[in-house]
Amino acid sequence: MTTRTLVPLLLLGLFLGYSLPQKKGPPRMFKPAAKKPHVLEIHGDQRIDNYFWMRERDSEPVLDYLKMENERTREGLAPVQDLEKKLYWEMRSRIKENDASVPIFDEGYYYYVRFTAGQEYPVHCRKKGTLDAPEEVVLDENVEAKGQSYFDIGDAQASPDHNLLAFAVDTVGRRIHTIRFKDLRTGAYLSDQIENVTANFAWAADNKTVFFTKQDPETLRAFQIFRYQLGSDREPELVFEEKDTTFDSGVTSSRNGQKLFIVSEKRGDSSEWRWLDAHDPMGTWKVFLPREKNHEYTLEDGGDQVYILTNWQAKNFRVMEAAYSAKGKTDWKEVLAHDKKILREGLDIYKSHFVVNERENGLSQLRVFERTTGEQRMVAFTDPVYEVEIAPLADYNSSHFRFNYDSPVQPPAVYDEEFVGEKRTLRKEREVPGYDKTKYEARRIWAKAKDGVEIPVAVLMKKGTSVNGTGPILVYGYGSYGLSNTADFSSTVISLVDRGFVYARPQIRGGSEMGREWYDTGKMQHKMNTFTDFIACTEKLVADGYAAKDRVYAMGGSAGGLLMGAVMNLRPDLYKGIIAAVPFVDVLTTMLDDSIPLTTGEYNEWGNPGVKEQYFWMRAYSPYDNVEAKAYPNLFVSTGYHDSQVQYWEPAKWVAKLRELKTDSNLLLFYTELEAGHSGASGRFEALKTLAKEFAFILMLEGIKE
Repeated sequence: MTTRTLVPLLLLGLFLGYSLPQKKGPPRMFKPAAKKPHVLEIHGDQRIDNYFWMRERDSEPVLDYLKMENERTREGLAPVQDLEKKLYWEMRSRIKENDASVPIFDEGYYYYVRFTAGQEYPVHCRKKGTLDAPEEVVLDENVEAKGQSYFDIGDAQASPDHNLLAFAVDTVGRRIHTIRFKDLRTGAYLSDQIENVTANFAWAADNKTVFFTKQDPETLRAFQIFRYQLGSDREPELVFEEKDTTFDSGVTSSRNGQKLFIVSEKRGDSSEWRWLDAHDPMGTWKVFLPREKNHEYTLEDGGDQVYILTNWQAKNFRVMEAAYSAKGKTDWKEVLAHDKKILREGLDIYKSHFVVNERENGLSQLRVFERTTGEQRMVAFTDPVYEVEIAPLADYNSSHFRFNYDSPVQPPAVYDEEFVGEKRTLRKEREVPGYDKTKYEARRIWAKAKDGVEIPVAVLMKKGTSVNGTGPILVYGYGSYGLSNTADFSSTVISLVDRGFVYARPQIRGGSEMGREWYDTGKMQHKMNTFTDFIACTEKLVADGYAAKDRVYAMGGSAGGLLMGAVMNLRPDLYKGIIAAVPFVDVLTTMLDDSIPLTTGEYNEWGNPGVKEQYFWMRAYSPYDNVEAKAYPNLFVSTGYHDSQVQYWEPAKWVAKLRELKTDSNLLLFYTELEAGHSGASGRFEALKTLAKEFAFILMLEGIKE
């Protein structure tokens, strides 16, 4: 990497208003990253990528570069190293170290997980018959994780008779798992192991057959479903293979245990479901409805019929019912009609009722539907900003349903509500030590986008905070894949709010906060709306006095990191500092390479750059390709070396190019978790360490040292 003027760290410190610890000798100078021009040409457009070589995973030059950047980050944060430690322990102190989940009843057992003080991972437990029964430890993740620098249980499921446990383990961070089995009667581990697979699997009703999903070893696309019988000498048998590289596949079981499903889906476009009687694992899988372009549907088993959440002639989805023997959509019966103002997001089926997760006017909501009579009601909530979602119970015959509720002010709470009578019972509210929710307030404002569309923004601040245009703000964004930037509770961000920050979450296009149209107008050829929406929301927050114009910070991760890179190119003057976590910033190069994970499955999100028109959609905003010789905000970038979703080299290249071209003296720090993947370090405490660095970075720019 070359840089026009590599400012000594001491001068950087003076510029930012702090001084470095005194050392003997001259300030350390970091070597620029090597430039090795690599020509990329398509559609008559030539790009010169000087840092393409950083894709050489495990090579000495790449590792040296990442380690050098980590050292630069260590030195850059040296003035606030005490604050970084304080932030870590502060955020950790808000985690109740001895804690447990609300038990879930499943055919005679109460299952729950608990945490013990000082331990990183949960202990999976159960009690037979009543909650007063002796505790059985199903799986202690702390024991399993010993000796591992990274550890993650992707999924864990008891067999239908509750005698065996299957669990999927990842010890690297690339989401490549080994499925292991444990006899819950004896505590012994079975010799059966299924290696190099996804975390997705499902038990058949015979308690010995497991269906699991395997991924392509290079692209990591989940595309094969196998059948495996415990204790058998036979190799796993392939039962389904998804040939279309733009589709992913998986397997699941119904709540009542009667059906198994294989799901193939092309994100945001099409889906196809197959079903099998769970009591006939050697049987033939049957297609419920063949895939069709622009038709997405999901199935929920209702016993003698199946319920379908579908966008067929219903952009925001509706609920239909049919027999499994239905010949096609003409045999379906509508039970919950489409509504242009309400997005039906999820469906949870019980014997007597079903519950629908919905979103209207940017707020989530629950609808309860009586299966026999068709009567329906809404579940009432009163907060101005909140998030609610179904928490499925294992008991298909349950007389109540469960939901999770929280808000920017309200810590997560678990409620049970009776289907009949509407009696609501608080089962648990997360205890957040040292937090007093009466000291904070949440608001919702609306910002006008470039094209006049109104965008909701959730705002959190401490009561009494002056809205007079003098304070700092952190604006957190996402805006992709139809995933909503929910107004939920974050115990970590309280560390900023307590220091005078306002925290805002714009619900920009590319998510689904305002319905499916909100998603459709924030992807593909409309992707620029995502970035200009975020800018408009930031400007509105400043105009309304929630922040001083020179004290504005932004943060986003993964596709939200793409957002950060794009807005930084479009409006670098708007932000004093930006945090980009595991950022997807090299859009064109990645989407042109179908040999790496996630590419082909995301053509319907970003476009296929093999198509000229779609290539130039992405060319217009791809952060790496639009870095210019100009001043940029202070920037903190993080990544995971084993990340399978956004490869480490994307942020690595981006940082190198920024160092080469940027004309300012602002701080640019890049930190790589060398033992982690897309989600960062594993464990409930270790994951806080990178966040502590990021928050310390912002506070350092604010001149706050404690």
